[in-house]
Amino acid sequence: MSITAAEPGLEGIQAPTEDDLPYSDGMPMESQRHVLQSDLLRVPLAFSWADREDFFVGANMFVYFSPHQVRSHDFRGPDVFVALGVPRRERKSWVTWEEGKGPDVVIELLAESTAAQDKGEKKQIYQDRLRVPEYFWYDPFSGELAGFFLQAGVYQPVTPDAAGRLPSRQLGLSLVRWKGEYQGVQALWLRWATPGGELLPTPEEAASQERQRGDEERRRAEEAHRRAEEERQRAERLAERLRALGVEPDEPAG
Repeated sequence: MSITAAEPGLEGIQAPTEDDLPYSDGMPMESQRHVLQSDLLRVPLAFSWADREDFFVGANMFVYFSPHQVRSHDFRGPDVFVALGVPRRERKSWVTWEEGKGPDVVIELLAESTAAQDKGEKKQIYQDRLRVPEYFWYDPFSGELAGFFLQAGVYQPVTPDAAGRLPSRQLGLSLVRWKGEYQGVQALWLRWATPGGELLPTPEEAASQERQRGDEERRRAEEAHRRAEEERQRAERLAERLRALGVEPDEPAG
């Protein structure tokens, strides 16, 4: 989204860059649960797309759609967002007139102090100003989940699939509630899943799964070796009995 002279107050003024704009307000996220939930959405997606260079996943990062935000100190950004078709690099904040676009998917984590804004003012900004194709919100404590997709400039509700997952057409993935333990906290979490329902793993989960596969392969190899050894010993005993009867056993083929 380009900033032009048509925007009031910007005539003849060069728009600030990523390095010129504030990127921190010093305010922490609402709770430990919110921080962990943000990580559980951001990290597995980046990990699963490790071989891609055409996306960016941001968390608790300012998103700028107008230099006027600096004057009004309107610095708040999405809890989690994903942008597609952009270089994968470090960013201080997301500046739409530098990137040439806004996020493709935004997820807000509801809290008592922010829920009304996330469901009202922010939703309106994502729809009308940033024109974010998909917007979701989730309450890490109550499990409330809703999603919207942009159709003819207006958000329409995302319909859950038969398993209760909310599909993201932009990412080719789904958002699913998952009850389990993450970083020592047992809770109902929001996670990314494939269309078939397979969760995108964290790096720790992927390492654990790899260890389990290795253990299973070793177990199968050991079992095959045990059976082969039993078969060899059985053949030796049979050969000994045949020799005791004066019959020379046939040589094994090959």
